[in-house]
Amino acid sequence: MAEKIIYMDYQATTPCDRRVLEAMLPYFCEDFGNPASGSHVLGERAEEAVEKARAQVAALIKAASKDDIIFTSGATESNNLAIQGVARFYREKGDRIITSAIEHKCVLEACYALKNEGFDVVVLPVSGNGIVDLDALKKSLNDKTILVSVMAVNNEIGVIQPLDEISAICRSHSVLFHTDAAQAVGKIKIDASQVDLMSISGHKIYGPKGIGALYVRKSPHIKLAPLFFGGGQERGFRSGTLPTPLCVGLGTACEISGWEMTRENERLTEYKDYFMGKILGGLEDVYLNGDRNLRIPGCLNFSFSGIEGEGIMLGMRDVCLSSGSACTSASLESSYVLEALSIDEDLAHSSLRIGLGRFTTFEEVDYVSSKIIEVVNRLRKISPIWSKGG
Repeated sequence: MAEKIIYMDYQATTPCDRRVLEAMLPYFCEDFGNPASGSHVLGERAEEAVEKARAQVAALIKAASKDDIIFTSGATESNNLAIQGVARFYREKGDRIITSAIEHKCVLEACYALKNEGFDVVVLPVSGNGIVDLDALKKSLNDKTILVSVMAVNNEIGVIQPLDEISAICRSHSVLFHTDAAQAVGKIKIDASQVDLMSISGHKIYGPKGIGALYVRKSPHIKLAPLFFGGGQERGFRSGTLPTPLCVGLGTACEISGWEMTRENERLTEYKDYFMGKILGGLEDVYLNGDRNLRIPGCLNFSFSGIEGEGIMLGMRDVCLSSGSACTSASLESSYVLEALSIDEDLAHSSLRIGLGRFTTFEEVDYVSSKIIEVVNRLRKISPIWSKGG
């Protein structure tokens, strides 16, 4: 087992499912037409493939129409288009945008960019278990609020936010609600009727990198200011020639996720419970970050008192893990998500994220959990912090 590389970083990215790859291949060299070229057969075939993919994405999130789906390059673009697009189009109605302290960097940075343009940005706190403070949300809403953006599932701690309650609050105040669902779509049941805008990523659900989608509700009609301009594709929201193979890949990945989600969650829940029980039962002073129950089964985040998370990873070179989110892993600063949970800075530095997914085996779960216990015990024996405090 130790000689092969074990992948447990499924929140960072997922391997492309071979069924997805097979569906994509004909559209690179055979049916390679531009889907906007409707005057000939190759263009028609490409357009048919794109529209089928659009319907597959819509079906997974229960969108009312496939026309609610806008293809983008990924969740980062989708989040920026949703947040900046709404803000700039509806600026005459108001200037307040509300988000949470544990959003993905691309959401927070998009909001901060708007703040520099004069928008009023409110960042909501979260409780110690990672759930957004709904009372703070209610108090932050005013007649100038145009958008609330709260992620469905957090990429570091795997906590699921109460979208139904947030949606009810937003609708009672006639405020648009956007959710970054990159870590939720394909993993838990998502109903697009709860939101007005939703961001989706291909490579988080065993599809290709470089493709994503933005759900934009058409009824009642929501408008966006585009980020860039061109041929007016995608209802004018996102110009540019659509990458047919990638669209097909995303659609196929969504369809497969719809087929396999229930069975996959049952298996991953068993693996998660085994992993969590083994770590918490085999080591002292270990803390599970985020709510114990309101989480996707494929994401666990632990803090190990007395040692650095990076140190554990160095002691497990045959295992692909993360000490934080992939977008911030190059930074030596502790996780801003864990800081928002009011976790002590030393414990935040000692965190480790374990991602389980479609191709994880029980043998891998058993091996990695044992390896973590072994490495933590070894590091604690030589840790001056642990000898003093542990």
